[in-house]
Amino acid sequence: MADWIGIGRRARRCYGFDEVALVPGNVTINPNEVDTTFHLGKLKFSVPILAAAMDGVVDVKFAVAMGKLGGIAVLNLDGVQTRYDNPSEVLDKIAQASPDEATKLVQSIYLTPIKEKLIEKRVHEIKQHKVPAIVSCIPQNADRFHKIAQKAGCDVFIVQSTVATVRHIATEYKILDLEKFCKGSKIPIVVGNCVTYDMALELMESGADGLLVGIGPGAACTTRGVLGIGVPQITTTVDTAAARDYFYKRRGKYVSIITDGGMRIGGEICKAFAAGADAVMVGSAFAKAQEAPGHGYHWGMATSHANLPRGTRIKVGTSGTLKEILMGPAKVDDGSQNLLGALKTSMGSLGARNINEMQDVEIILAGSFQTEGKVFQVGQRVGMGK
Repeated sequence: MADWIGIGRRARRCYGFDEVALVPGNVTINPNEVDTTFHLGKLKFSVPILAAAMDGVVDVKFAVAMGKLGGIAVLNLDGVQTRYDNPSEVLDKIAQASPDEATKLVQSIYLTPIKEKLIEKRVHEIKQHKVPAIVSCIPQNADRFHKIAQKAGCDVFIVQSTVATVRHIATEYKILDLEKFCKGSKIPIVVGNCVTYDMALELMESGADGLLVGIGPGAACTTRGVLGIGVPQITTTVDTAAARDYFYKRRGKYVSIITDGGMRIGGEICKAFAAGADAVMVGSAFAKAQEAPGHGYHWGMATSHANLPRGTRIKVGTSGTLKEILMGPAKVDDGSQNLLGALKTSMGSLGARNINEMQDVEIILAGSFQTEGKVFQVGQRVGMGK
């Protein structure tokens, strides 16, 4: 599997979304009759597309709107929603900042301490609309924030860091005992992010109900440039899904794989499921929604790091409503709207009746897949040539 890259050193070839294609089978299905149900612990969701826990994407109003459409929007407990009583004013400042000012401004804004009373308040604000409340925080805050969120009625808790491991080493702060944490939770725990078979297996052994997989592919993330780490998303998804299947056979517990980041359009989302994902997490596509709090701007979760930012603020613009982006009708031709419709249509064309069958469709290497026959689109910067 590995090629020589120099004397005594080999590296294996890994693949991203642009390098593969999906092959139709011998059966086709009416897209309206495929099942996209996603299970997380004992919970069930009709939309297997999550909105990422980024301040430019999800606030209380967005989480409520997403929940009413049958999907999941994750609220970032380390962000502006829990630092400021009126986060809208702060988000307006970030949107109005010049590119040169943006990172420095975000860093200063995130220096304001988190108010624990706002964690409870935000969960209550979501739950009063009778939709699921899903929240996220870094491992250092997980023990404390989980107690507050769970008591307030939170439905799913996500522990998210750039690289998640079970065996973290540190002397400057208390380390999260992940196994104890998962065992003591009354609600499903999702852990991330990881990219390898071995690490996925260890995180599953610790008791996680779901895993976020992917490091650095997000549109606003600069981790791959700053740290040089990450694995392309197709390979990451295939490897961690293999760990899920092995763990299920051995332990009898199914741990959901959630491919996180790098998907701009419907076709890439479809490829993630074909590679083995049970659900996907998307940021920039939802940052374009009219309901998104970032006003057409999007920034990574690590942009605010005081010493080494690993994200940047990007302008994605506003292209339509959340409903149009998630369920259509699409008003653009580039695949960035009606993401669920794209998934259903792809499943129907591939003969996959449900997500499990979608995970078994044929994938081929296709280096010219994005450009073959698209010379006019590329030249005119329309459709797939944008």
